[in-house]
Amino acid sequence: MTVTYTARVANARFCGFSKLLLAWRGSIYKVLYKEFVAFFAMYAAISITYRFFLYDEQKRYFEKLAIYCNHYASLIPMSFVLGFYVTLVVNRWWSQYTCIPLPDQLMCILSGGLQGGDERGRLLRRTLMRYASLSALLILRSVSTAVFKRFPTVDHVVEAGFMTREERKKFESLQSPYNKYWIPCVWFTNLVAVARCEGRIKDDNTLKLLLEELNVFRGKCSMLFHYDMISVPLVYTQVVTLAVYTFFLVCLIGRQFLDPAQGYPGHDLDLYVPIFTLLQFFFYAGWLKVAEQLINPFGEDDDDFETNWLIDRNFQVSMMAVDEMYSDLPLMQRDRYWNDSNPRPPYTAATVFVLRKPSFQGSTFDMALPKEEMHFQPLENIAENTEESSSRQSNMALLNRLLNVAPSSSGLMGGALRRTSAQLQRLRQYPSVDPSISDDDEAFTRSVGEPLLDMQFGEETQELRIEEDGDSLKQAPSMRSLLLPPQPQSTRAVSAISPRSCALLQPIDPAHLDHSSSQPVINLNPSTLSAISPPSGANGTSCSQPQRARSVSTGLETAAPQHHEDFTQN
Repeated sequence: MTVTYTARVANARFCGFSKLLLAWRGSIYKVLYKEFVAFFAMYAAISITYRFFLYDEQKRYFEKLAIYCNHYASLIPMSFVLGFYVTLVVNRWWSQYTCIPLPDQLMCILSGGLQGGDERGRLLRRTLMRYASLSALLILRSVSTAVFKRFPTVDHVVEAGFMTREERKKFESLQSPYNKYWIPCVWFTNLVAVARCEGRIKDDNTLKLLLEELNVFRGKCSMLFHYDMISVPLVYTQVVTLAVYTFFLVCLIGRQFLDPAQGYPGHDLDLYVPIFTLLQFFFYAGWLKVAEQLINPFGEDDDDFETNWLIDRNFQVSMMAVDEMYSDLPLMQRDRYWNDSNPRPPYTAATVFVLRKPSFQGSTFDMALPKEEMHFQPLENIAENTEESSSRQSNMALLNRLLNVAPSSSGLMGGALRRTSAQLQRLRQYPSVDPSISDDDEAFTRSVGEPLLDMQFGEETQELRIEEDGDSLKQAPSMRSLLLPPQPQSTRAVSAISPRSCALLQPIDPAHLDHSSSQPVINLNPSTLSAISPPSGANGTSCSQPQRARSVSTGLETAAPQHHEDFTQN
């Protein structure tokens, strides 16, 4: 029943599909011509009534109604509704075909796994394949009208040779209110177990392989049953059908040609036959007919599945594979290219042009590179360049974390100052491990005494190491040249930094912060510590009061402890 035209479109040519337009079997003309004639007849009847049977006043009222219908008919989303629905139906149509059980894999495994050339072995193999074919027949008989017409009763199945009379008695004696297509599969498993006990199946791996393949076969039968039971939701089908029918019922009035003498916009021609409306009906109604044909491919339409042909084919090849072809091997001999290391099968005159084409070697096979880029480089130079770039990247990463000047919603400079202030208040007297930094950064921050931010109070400063031990503070001065970050050389005199601005660098108790930081402490000049006084903020509050430090990472605020009170009093 399937209409096959693959050979006719094997090659793309000028108007290649035009040859298919004259086909009748399985065509849109055969499916749609009745609806098309009915639509055109109703349109013609309304047009004749408007032109010859209505009074002038009635014509004016009809013309207003036609303009109204034509205006609002475009609000129906025809393409949207039909497109999704037909896509769903086509995907479902092909999925149902892939669920048709085929015995090819099962018969190959059974032919090689169940040994025995005697009558008992032959009987086991043929019976097992007949059980598989019987299960497929029972499920196809349940979902396909064409198969049901061929096998309307179980007696027809027995007469066709798929089931013996004893098996029929056993089948009917098993009472179940559900479909019993799975019973032959259970018979298959029981008989395979008997063959294993008899030694016909040599090992458990072969038995396992047979049962797994049977489960795949049975699973496809089950999917066919569920596809037949679970249809496309009825409401979806109703919505699509109502949308199409309502649209063209409105078009029967809205697409009428009105009297040109009345001067209605868009009605200056009177063509009598609505050519484009008929084309629109042909496309949209034909689209709906496509879904109508494919929604159940187990019927008797021209493009439905050839289920009866599949039953005949599967039964014949499965019996041949496990019986006639069992241990039937052709004589092995040397092939034609036995001593040829480069075998080349011949070409006919119609295909010799293939030899003129070079074989594909890869998309980069013809790529050319300059000679200076093709020399290998010494590994020592590569390692040095890598170390230099890594050190630069680590320094830049530190500066980016300290001076994050990304633009904010309130302005570039305002966001930069807020982020810089927040970063400075997050500095610790104890560096902690930050999993987000690299190994170079971790090695750089491992020493508390190494400077991270250079305030450059002079050429050389003494380093202040602050270590917290209970409530006491210890100072360990050391001379170090502040080289990080490197300052640009200038002939100007370096302006002194106000000691008041250094009060922002107050140590904060790590227990009051929301997450650990990998930043070490900032070196302070001990000569300037005594001159530092608590500055007042923008709101007039003194910095000696508990301040709140904002975490840059999470945005949480924590109260800073008052460690600087004793510090400033000294």
